[in-house]
Amino acid sequence: MHKANSTPLLEVRSLQVAYGGINAIKGIDLHVAQGELVALIGSNGAGKTTTLKTLAGLLHPAGGQIRYDGKNLKNIAPHQRAAMGIALVPEGRGLFARMTVAENLLMGAYSRSDKNEIAADLERMYGLFPRLAERKDQIAGTLSGGEQQMVAMARALMSRPRLLMLDEPSMGLAPLMVQKIFATIRDIAALGMGILLVEQNAMLALQVAQRGYVMESGAITLSGASSELLGSDAVQRSYLGG
Repeated sequence: MHKANSTPLLEVRSLQVAYGGINAIKGIDLHVAQGELVALIGSNGAGKTTTLKTLAGLLHPAGGQIRYDGKNLKNIAPHQRAAMGIALVPEGRGLFARMTVAENLLMGAYSRSDKNEIAADLERMYGLFPRLAERKDQIAGTLSGGEQQMVAMARALMSRPRLLMLDEPSMGLAPLMVQKIFATIRDIAALGMGILLVEQNAMLALQVAQRGYVMESGAITLSGASSELLGSDAVQRSYLGG
């Protein structure tokens, strides 16, 4: 059984994704271990969102392999991946704008039938995101951007994921709210799931992650411990304003 524990939770090998006649992802390798927070940084158009969508099953790879918990995800539909414990918090959040906060969170548990556990998890989310407890009966579309990001994250956590993928959680948020969101990401990481974080703010991402990958034009150009990447001249120049 020890062998299973040494297998990465997520393992991506030579992943290629093409659409519109463009090679968007050009044979990347990456992995995330259980309980590890990994950042994927890079400029706009580097292919970060495309990578996450492919891992979630929303886009089909042209080549390579995605393994999750040792299983090949080829031909596994998005809803099946979600049931296996893979959750994506998309860029733009994708909330049900006309439903309340509580209703949105319960939608995250749609594949579960354990009512008492779902109720307990709902309370847990209100503990993790106290602001949502205050706003649970409010229509989600009327919340601020930061509050909507909290709803999107809490909804994903309601599915009890083992792998949580976050796409640009700080996008469009005020600095104070960004700090709050990242403090919560730290708290979520402590729960022991694997997290793959795509984030425009490279400094923040590398400060919360253990490891990072730098993506440029659909390829991984650098990878390593976050401390190494934060000290790298190339990363300083390109992403940290150094």
